[in-house]
Amino acid sequence: MKDSVVAVYGSSRAVPGDHLYQTAVELGRLLVEAGFGVTNGGYAGVMEAVSKGAAQAGGRVIGVTAPALFPNRSGGNRYLTEEVKATGLLERIQVMSRMSEAFVVMPGSIGTLTELAIAWNDAYLAVAREEEPAPILAFREAWEGIVNCLTEQLRTRPGLVTMVDSPIEVVEILQMREST
Repeated sequence: MKDSVVAVYGSSRAVPGDHLYQTAVELGRLLVEAGFGVTNGGYAGVMEAVSKGAAQAGGRVIGVTAPALFPNRSGGNRYLTEEVKATGLLERIQVMSRMSEAFVVMPGSIGTLTELAIAWNDAYLAVAREEEPAPILAFREAWEGIVNCLTEQLRTRPGLVTMVDSPIEVVEILQMREST
């Protein structure tokens, strides 16, 4: 997985100085230091923070923006090394999905839940095709209850989403998968 791209999803409302923002900066830095590029939605919040950490570490940062969906936003954040413009939400998620070999889901709202659900469905379908699914690492504090509830209620395969507690744990899991 070295030199591959990891998609990071999360809240657009995180602001510099808060814990979530700082955690996302650390995640971006650690991913790049481990040899990964990052992609995200390209705007503010967690997207900006991950981009900042990755850019400060000298890494590749791909923002997949959706100008028609967000006409009041004036382009991607300043830390992007590349910007890809999508026509809408679904295309945006599809573009990030196609370029990514792993997914990290930080705390967020309904948009982040949508991104998690699509990655999770792709993993489910990969297993049905007898393929290895891309890793999905979700921050426990935000997603464990939701993932456990949906796994039980939908009677889907458990274990497709792995819970994590820190950026260091994310990188350790990705590096472990890479070495197998």
